[in-house]
Amino acid sequence: MAVKIRLKRMGKVRAPHYRIVVVDSRKKRDGKVLEEIGLYHPKEDPSYIRVVSDRAQYWLGVGAQPSEAVAQILKITGDWQKFKGYKVTEGTLKVAEPKRDKLEVFNEALKDAAKEPKGEAVTRRTAKKTAAKKADAAPAEEPAAEAAPTVEAAETPATAQAEEPAPVPADETPEGAADAAETAETAEVDADAKSDEA
Repeated sequence: MAVKIRLKRMGKVRAPHYRIVVVDSRKKRDGKVLEEIGLYHPKEDPSYIRVVSDRAQYWLGVGAQPSEAVAQILKITGDWQKFKGYKVTEGTLKVAEPKRDKLEVFNEALKDAAKEPKGEAVTRRTAKKTAAKKADAAPAEEPAAEAAPTVEAAETPATAQAEEPAPVPADETPEGAADAAETAETAEVDADAKSDEA
């Protein structure tokens, strides 16, 4: 039986990942395998490669032939160099940085949030209250503060106009709309009654 070490495709259409498997060469690509000895995820950055080194050495030692893709993967991990007996057995495998602990990230975000200045939420009510507080506090301040109320007095009418809602016409209020609907309904009933009499 001719034994091959090759890739078994898994995953979605545009997101493949592979298992490195030992299989009879007459079997289908994704058919029954003798043993799985590793994983290969090419879409990750850097590509994720994991090979069980002692099992790869065993199968290479008993005569299993790696496919071209698996041979390159074994060279990257250093297993091919180890099998051939080279002095330098290190591969060029790049490993992704480990993910940070979620608790650590949360605590850092919490510290950053604590350092931010806390401002009041500005609504119409609070804006009126703060304007009233400023007006009350103005006489208690130094004489230099007397020039400031004149500047504030110029700004106050504009802010007062923005704070107070514009008057709504009577027909646009809920009560006005209800009256208009009732009048229209009464007129419609009268028109129906006149048409029935005629």
